[in-house]
Amino acid sequence: MLTWGMVLLTLAVSLPSFKPKCIDGVCNKATSSQIAFFYSSLYIIAIGAGGTKPNISTFGADQFDDFNVREKELKVSFFNWWMFSSFLGALVATLGLVYIQENVGWGLGYGIPTTGLLLSLVIFYIGTPNYRHKVRKSKNPTKGLVQVLVAAFANRRMELPSDPSELHELDSQHYIVTGKRRVLHTPAFRFLDKAALKDCTVTQVEETKLVLGMIIVWLVTLVPGIMGAQVNTLFVKQGTTMDRKLASRFQIPSASLGSFVTLSMLLVVPLYDRCLVPFMRRKSGNPRGITLLQRLGIGFGLQLLVTVVGYIVELKRMHVIRENGIVGGKETVPMSIFWLMPQYVLLGIGDVFTIGILEFFYDQSPQEMQSLGTTFFTSGIGVGNFLNSFLVTMVDKISSRGGRKSWIGNNLNDSHLDYYYGFLMVITTINLAAFIWVSCKYNYKNEIREGVEEKVASVEMSGKALEISPIGRAQA
Repeated sequence: MLTWGMVLLTLAVSLPSFKPKCIDGVCNKATSSQIAFFYSSLYIIAIGAGGTKPNISTFGADQFDDFNVREKELKVSFFNWWMFSSFLGALVATLGLVYIQENVGWGLGYGIPTTGLLLSLVIFYIGTPNYRHKVRKSKNPTKGLVQVLVAAFANRRMELPSDPSELHELDSQHYIVTGKRRVLHTPAFRFLDKAALKDCTVTQVEETKLVLGMIIVWLVTLVPGIMGAQVNTLFVKQGTTMDRKLASRFQIPSASLGSFVTLSMLLVVPLYDRCLVPFMRRKSGNPRGITLLQRLGIGFGLQLLVTVVGYIVELKRMHVIRENGIVGGKETVPMSIFWLMPQYVLLGIGDVFTIGILEFFYDQSPQEMQSLGTTFFTSGIGVGNFLNSFLVTMVDKISSRGGRKSWIGNNLNDSHLDYYYGFLMVITTINLAAFIWVSCKYNYKNEIREGVEEKVASVEMSGKALEISPIGRAQA
């Protein structure tokens, strides 16, 4: 549907019958049918993207066997390079396609990505016979989660055995026949263990624990999502007030500095994947080099550093404003926009670590619910953008009460943006502390495949589970 929607959108901006007639730069109003055709193509693209985005990374990761040591290492690199290609495509679209659309024509601007989609679709169908397809073992995986919660509540007055091995679990033969993986017991959410007294299996209970744990981790990733939204909002608005001249006749669009987030990310990903991961792998014995939550913790720490740098730069900008007596919102502050460069670059480097969120949610999802991991990832981005808009609106309203100067008013030259950066520092610090606490309590998924590959699983896990990390317990 995504490809079909792009074809329709290309036709909408190319064929004369689908777009308003223009004479000497003056265009007529679009007809009802033209508007309907245009919006229909956008809705089809949205529906198609909703089907591909949550599944494309999951499907790609499914091509690797978690119980094969070599494929496990390749899978670690897959997420890095998948995100690398996504950012590279976004950079090409921002720098190349936008220029073509504005200077050559919208038809060619949309025709190029449409052709690329058609080509990728052909390649995908050619490769279909060679792909691994994971067959779902149950019709409704979420039903098991509900059963565990209901059973745990029903058995709430019963006593748990001191030995977890006494809890109900199916024998190994069941897992060999069905092909499902057995999830080993963990001490987290002990109250759910009561569901395994007689109604549910330990594996069912542990899968429910995984989802609950992922929800808690998801909650402490929302504030970092707010920081990611600053690139297209606060940073851009701040840049419009500064000196954007690169030469006597060329002025840099303030939004274009966002490209440095992508560029720094593209430069650091190869270094992370080819240098840092192998180095840390030799030190820790972990195939990923560092645990998933350690990776996220580093990324969130760099985002905190972004707020600190942004606060310092804003203090400098306000000092220049006072020195030059600038009051009007349209007056240019004699301070180069490249002062904002460090926070863009740091945010890009931080993204290299925070993109581990996608891998974390995929890796920790129950076997039959791994597309849920991408849902957590994409929903976190959406909620982060919503929270950013909500935060900006509420801070503006509260800070301007009683005729006081707004922290982030329309005139940034007469506002207190430094206070807002200080506020972001506080909530980012609190969130980082909460994240570290959650990470220390978190128990990684510990599963085995019964039968002929059980030995492979135990060998691999012995190389991973020995290290106890300051951010997150031993990763399995």
